[in-house]
Amino acid sequence: MSGTRPARPWLFPLNPLYRLALAGRELRLRAGWEQVLRLRFPVISIGNLSTGGAGKTPFTIAMAKALTARGYDVDVLSRGYRRKDRGTARVKPAGTADEFGDEPLLIAREAGVPVYVAAQRYQAGLLAETAPDCDDRMRVHILDDAFQHRQLHRDLDILLLNREDWRGSLLPSGNLREPLSAVFRADVIVIPESENALESELRKAGWGGPVWRLRRRMEVPQPGGPAFAFCGIARPEQFFAGLESSGVRVAGRFSFRDHHCYTVADLERIQSVARSSGAVALITTAKDRVRLAPLTFELPILTAGLRIEIGDQEAALDWLAHRLAGKAACPPL
Repeated sequence: MSGTRPARPWLFPLNPLYRLALAGRELRLRAGWEQVLRLRFPVISIGNLSTGGAGKTPFTIAMAKALTARGYDVDVLSRGYRRKDRGTARVKPAGTADEFGDEPLLIAREAGVPVYVAAQRYQAGLLAETAPDCDDRMRVHILDDAFQHRQLHRDLDILLLNREDWRGSLLPSGNLREPLSAVFRADVIVIPESENALESELRKAGWGGPVWRLRRRMEVPQPGGPAFAFCGIARPEQFFAGLESSGVRVAGRFSFRDHHCYTVADLERIQSVARSSGAVALITTAKDRVRLAPLTFELPILTAGLRIEIGDQEAALDWLAHRLAGKAACPPL
């Protein structure tokens, strides 16, 4: 397959060192030199190959809701990336991103399931399995962004893949955390519904497993005039393009690095530029809004949500149930 130009071509000479480090870790895992821990209940991992922007968090929310509707007791285990408190904890939906991390907090609020955070997801799982409301009834753990977190055994690996990653290159010159051969470690691959040719390319490359389709739908409030857009996510261009395709008049835009911790100075700068551009409101992502919670705004601020829908969801869940049948405390749906 042909790759695209690396994001940072000047770092290409370092790629062999990164690849060597990956090969060393793979050897340790296969030889049993790196311990793989197990939880009592089945574990479903959701992840991708690149450094971000695949829609893992909204997909996790969608999967948690779908499994809950099918009768499973679901929880989500996360590292709580960039949170300040490093202890093991259950996420309080009324808490802050500093306490729990932006993505766990968003999942807890939108999915309505227990979310646990710890530096090691195994410790989060132990806390979940000793919680007073945890019993032996059809419990399932979901790992958010965990395709590379192989120290914890998983019963199913769900890999989100898009054309950009499929044609990408390895870190540090590109954005892939693993080589493309890692896709064959997955149990199911999930691709955007709009990228019809990607499944054919996967089949030609030797993928014989199931391929699910997902639909991404932005829920964009209309500001009633020009809006100033800003975000701190991995692929901001997707957010800005989604706003414009939804009919929002974008008067200006700022993008920060993924998981950016907003300050009062950031907010003052955003609002100053927004006012000078003639914007009547600010608009950002749901993940950014979680991180902005302690700050106050002069201009109205709107939140654009991202919803994920699984194509032929009932068939996908039937397949999932069949794979989970016979796992610990988890009967078929």
